[in-house]
Amino acid sequence: MIINERLDIMATQARVYFETQEIKVVIVEDYKLTRVGLRYALNQIENINVIAEAENAQEGIEIIKRERPDVVLMDLGLPNMNGLEATIKIKEFAPETQVIILTSHDREEEVLASFGSGASAYCLKDIDPQALSNVIKCAARGACWIDPAVAKMALKLFPRPENAEFLSKATNQDPKGHLTEREQEVLKLLVQGKSNTEIAKELIVSVHTAKAHVCSILQKLCVDDRVQAAVKAIKEGLV
Repeated sequence: MIINERLDIMATQARVYFETQEIKVVIVEDYKLTRVGLRYALNQIENINVIAEAENAQEGIEIIKRERPDVVLMDLGLPNMNGLEATIKIKEFAPETQVIILTSHDREEEVLASFGSGASAYCLKDIDPQALSNVIKCAARGACWIDPAVAKMALKLFPRPENAEFLSKATNQDPKGHLTEREQEVLKLLVQGKSNTEIAKELIVSVHTAKAHVCSILQKLCVDDRVQAAVKAIKEGLV
């Protein structure tokens, strides 16, 4: 009963947090018309704020270092430095920033390379603005997303049945063993329903660092949000 009450409280807190938290977005795209259109469309969406635009990767990197946005919309075909190279650099200095690849390319090598570089989502440019806003909100929570138009093709690239034995062993490993000591501390606070700001204050770290730890925990536990992470942590005795 106590656990259920705690989860209900956490679910409410998480829902309120994500419904009211402003998501700061930076667009990195070399076509001005595309940038203007994206900015206009997204700024009509509640809780999404496009704070800056860049026409090339280097300019985008400088803006991201300065502004520390929650989400970056990244084109692949940028001049001088392409979107994949830029994504790798961004994740090195800002692991808490989620990168969404927004491109017209639908080749399998680009899909794999994008996620390999650290991107959280892969979208084709014909995506509906409302759908894109939902992807942005999902990415800001640490979830991954792939455009349905390329999902079927991408699934063919994932491990085949002959790898089942390896996958079985990997699945049976203790999830707690994959978490660092600091991530286990963050997970305990997350189960208590604490926000990123409260976690940062308790552990004496920056909010960005706390958010990065939470994102890493979500990925390692294979869950989409904080509530699911808390539920899994309690059910599997991770805290």
